[in-house]
Amino acid sequence: MTAIDPTAHLSAEQIEELGRELDAIRDEVIAGRGEKDAAYIRKVISAQRKLELVSRGVLLFSIFPPAWLIGTAGLSVAKIMDNMEIGHNILHGQWDWMRDPKIHSTTWEWDHVSPADQWKHSHNELHHTYTNVIGKDNDLGYGIMRVDEDQKWHPFHLGQPLWNFINACFFEYGIAAYDLELGKNLHKRRRKNPEFRTRAKAVGRKIRKQVLKDYVIHPLLSGPSFLPTLAATFTANLVRNLWSHSVIMCGHFPEGVQVFERRSIKGETRGEWYLRQMMGSANISGSKAMHFMTGNLSHQIEHHLFPDLPSNRYAEVAVKVRALFEKYELEYVTGPLPKQVFSAWRKVFRLSLPNKKPKVETPAREQELVAA
Repeated sequence: MTAIDPTAHLSAEQIEELGRELDAIRDEVIAGRGEKDAAYIRKVISAQRKLELVSRGVLLFSIFPPAWLIGTAGLSVAKIMDNMEIGHNILHGQWDWMRDPKIHSTTWEWDHVSPADQWKHSHNELHHTYTNVIGKDNDLGYGIMRVDEDQKWHPFHLGQPLWNFINACFFEYGIAAYDLELGKNLHKRRRKNPEFRTRAKAVGRKIRKQVLKDYVIHPLLSGPSFLPTLAATFTANLVRNLWSHSVIMCGHFPEGVQVFERRSIKGETRGEWYLRQMMGSANISGSKAMHFMTGNLSHQIEHHLFPDLPSNRYAEVAVKVRALFEKYELEYVTGPLPKQVFSAWRKVFRLSLPNKKPKVETPAREQELVAA
């Protein structure tokens, strides 16, 4: 938490009332889900598949520069759509209510080196439950960065701007390593753990599948355009990784986003969980096209409050959520993409250096929890 707790002015009764109001927003959307929403996701999936097919077709002639540019651009957009608006949201269970086995969190596999089941565990079960709790949420810096003053500084953190840039370029591989908790499992004894070995083999199989598809089969199909198609696919993956990394950074790491200590969630109520999601996330402002290309994670606050609601409903939900921020005098952290990217990177650079931990004003309700 920052030096001054931005939620200290709220009483326990107000926090629970806030929770009830957010539950009401959620219930309203759930009750209103229907054919219009189902048609939306089916249309998006169809458009993505057609765009990828056409782009790969154009890349068959990528020996010609115009075809390379058009095919690479189309494939980059198709990969972003697959990961952000489609894969991420389907794997959250946002469309399970349709009862369509082809668009369901238990059957969907995405264009990503991280197996869906492992990603769902680390992301849905751990990150969304313990959002921004030091020592509980591994997404907090992905184990390679210090993103809050409450995190202990080590000389290793001096290089975190570089680690973060490398992670951005190969983000899907970073996520796979993170899902495996590779850092803590590198010890020889841990590597022999049967469960870890099983999960590592699953990641290896998924990587081989992705590499075979992107860097062998499709380039070979291009014949004399083998090398240009290979370069185009690498470029498309790079663009997708940089974009998704930027969106995630903007939603979790800008200045103004709060981080929490373990003791603060002891005995946490529904209202307090909601409040932590509100204060531990940030939004990105922009056009409908920009929201779509982020998988609607530009509405990160709303996504953290309601991770299993259909992504196409976040825009309407955001209006009501923002009104609650104003009602309860809380800061709604948002801004255009360049501003949020700059803010997140500035924090990465600032916290790569040691600093004195600020004294935190512990709110009365947390004092009560600690005493208990």
